[in-house]
Amino acid sequence: MTSDDTADVHRLVSACERELFGRGHTDLGRIAADFARPGLIPESDTRLIHDRSGRLVARAWVNRRCEVDVHPEHRGRGLGSALLTWAEARARRASSARIVQTIPDGNTNAVALLRSRAYEPMVTEWLLEFPMTEEPAVPEPPAGITVRSFRVGDEHDAHQLVEDAFDEWQQRRMSYQEWARHTVERPTFAPAMSALAFADGQLVGAVLSLDLPDTDDGYIEQVAVRRDHRNRGIARLLLLNAFRASYQQGRKTCTLGTHSDTGALNLYLRAGMAVRHSSTVFRKDL
Repeated sequence: MTSDDTADVHRLVSACERELFGRGHTDLGRIAADFARPGLIPESDTRLIHDRSGRLVARAWVNRRCEVDVHPEHRGRGLGSALLTWAEARARRASSARIVQTIPDGNTNAVALLRSRAYEPMVTEWLLEFPMTEEPAVPEPPAGITVRSFRVGDEHDAHQLVEDAFDEWQQRRMSYQEWARHTVERPTFAPAMSALAFADGQLVGAVLSLDLPDTDDGYIEQVAVRRDHRNRGIARLLLLNAFRASYQQGRKTCTLGTHSDTGALNLYLRAGMAVRHSSTVFRKDL
């Protein structure tokens, strides 16, 4: 795969999401960021399959994690199984201890395939939604806390805050460059829909949002609160600010993803969100 293939991969992934969920939610920037992962070598760590007309019908990449997608019109022909076999072989050649893949629970055929290959469930992921029939009300900040939208110049402080907060559960810290490709440097990053909280001039909380095309949803990419400022209602306050900003941009629903390692599901449910769909992260020791 090369950078010239990014748009084709995006179209393939969007077709798979529309078939499964009725809508797409992966933007072009996410595809580009995945293929810029540190250590991923496109020539050896990616595979594309085209039909006789030259249209991309299946793809895979592996770099600690793995993703495999087959166009709905080309399923049942063994393409997914073949790409999974390739991904496992590539991971072994790279001396990876395990391979990990996330599968939506509604994709029962893919779940059955992974289970038949001795993959085991590791983590549950949820996509949550907050429907908005009217502009959400936002409470006053706690004493000593101020809230404003993201501005140019906040990037490095936001990266430090997020990586410190995510240290509790993530396996590795992202460098600023990798983190930025997934957030503030994505074409869909929405500063006006992203809320920051400050105490004594220091950043203590952040909700970073995306303005995804071809959807009525606002999307929150990351939520983080500094450890010493948790349990003060800051996360809920920032979420409601982001919900309101999404509503003011004409969005009727705001979504975000989380998983069972973060322990944040109840926070989002208490904020009025509900689970739209779930996925399972499967692993296989190699």
